[in-house]
Amino acid sequence: MRSIVLHIHDDDCFEARFQAALDLSKAFGSHIDCVQPIPIDVSVDIYGMGGAEMAPILRDNADIFQQRVEARLASEAAIWTWTQEFDSSDHMLVAHSALADLVVLGTSDPMVGSAVSSIAGQVAIHAQTPVLAVPGAVRSFDVSAPAVVAWNGSVQSSHALRAAVPLLRRAASVQIVAVEENRATRAYELSATAGAEFLSRHGVDCEIVAIPNRSRPSDALRQAAEMRRAGHIVMGAYGHTRLRETVFGGVTRELLAHSSVPLFLCH
Repeated sequence: MRSIVLHIHDDDCFEARFQAALDLSKAFGSHIDCVQPIPIDVSVDIYGMGGAEMAPILRDNADIFQQRVEARLASEAAIWTWTQEFDSSDHMLVAHSALADLVVLGTSDPMVGSAVSSIAGQVAIHAQTPVLAVPGAVRSFDVSAPAVVAWNGSVQSSHALRAAVPLLRRAASVQIVAVEENRATRAYELSATAGAEFLSRHGVDCEIVAIPNRSRPSDALRQAAEMRRAGHIVMGAYGHTRLRETVFGGVTRELLAHSSVPLFLCH
């Protein structure tokens, strides 16, 4: 995990994701690719000032924030590059993810104040790189903390498990948590045992925990993470055959809205 993309935007989640990216860079010796979009969808002022007049103001504000963040990176002896462009956040992050090992962003939407980030959804679906979505209340990312892997045997959860191996190797303990569902297992779904066997080949010991689904799966996963003092949850993001708007109302959306720990998402 030597190359990390960090979403740069002055919002309530920034401090949390900045610290998470910094902690990861120290643990893995990673380069931080600071990606600072100046979203073009806010380039026109609601009071009548056109985009041409607003652009220099937006650029100046972005420059001031860049100076503040780069001063902190320098004080932490981090290694970084910086890209600033007028562009949408999701488009720019997906583009930079092509040669990255991880994209770090927030769980809430920085532009509209939504509790669930549409940016996280777009990047998780369209990037071929895992996403670490960090809640605003997080103050650090401890790679040695226990990890919980949400498992339903899907292609997405398998991809997430495989992509998370570098993190899981550092975790004090790993639990594969399978929330029991009231339906027959389809032929293409892999068992939690298959996931555990894959991890064992990579030197990662884990425990399989089956949890009865007495409530919403997202609640069961959150409770499992809290009981085990997990530092993060690994999970597949969304489904393959359904529209994002449909799947976004499911487990992924609920965890983005309510999880107290970072989510390692992979589609």
